[in-house]
Amino acid sequence: MAYQTLLFDLDGTLTDPRLGITRSIQFALGRLGIDEPDLAKLEHFIGPPLLQAFMHTYGFDEAKAWEAVGYYRERFKVTGLYENSVYAGVNELLEALSAQGRTLYIATSKPWVFAREIARHFDFARHFKVIYGSELDGARADKRELIAHLLAEEALDPTQTLMIGDRKHDLIGARHNGLHAAGVGYGFGSREELLAEAPQHYFATLDALHRALV
Repeated sequence: MAYQTLLFDLDGTLTDPRLGITRSIQFALGRLGIDEPDLAKLEHFIGPPLLQAFMHTYGFDEAKAWEAVGYYRERFKVTGLYENSVYAGVNELLEALSAQGRTLYIATSKPWVFAREIARHFDFARHFKVIYGSELDGARADKRELIAHLLAEEALDPTQTLMIGDRKHDLIGARHNGLHAAGVGYGFGSREELLAEAPQHYFATLDALHRALV
């Protein structure tokens, strides 16, 4: 695939943030009097904007959902963002794409302040021209708005740009902005979830993504 510009989602696409996110969700729920001992039941929080996920899952109104997000961040910014791991093969993929002269960006619903610290800490920030994310007040947490903002800021040609992600929100955001999209099946979105959005490309494994891109 000869796309010159590649937009990567972060959670579930470049890194496995399962432990840090679910433990921080568990912490937030505990502060609100909700006991959830099974971290696996909290994995659906990985990917979508947190505010909406709290509202949808627990029926919180917006004020209580923001309270939950605040408790989540209390733990996540100190501990949770480091309870993370880069998927095996990601560094090799980024090295190869950089060597080809591709221009790479991160486009994540996670606040950019956290995304940039994760990329710095795990030493892959150098591969990306800019790391884009939401604001702490929730602005641009929607992938449609985030990608539109990125395209405008960087003056990118959508026809030469590919969005790569593991959840339907990545694919919806790409389609809304006229980009082709690649769904990846090794993250947190099911094959059914991704193929329902009819992406131009689907890769079940990171190795398959690497072979197609490089």
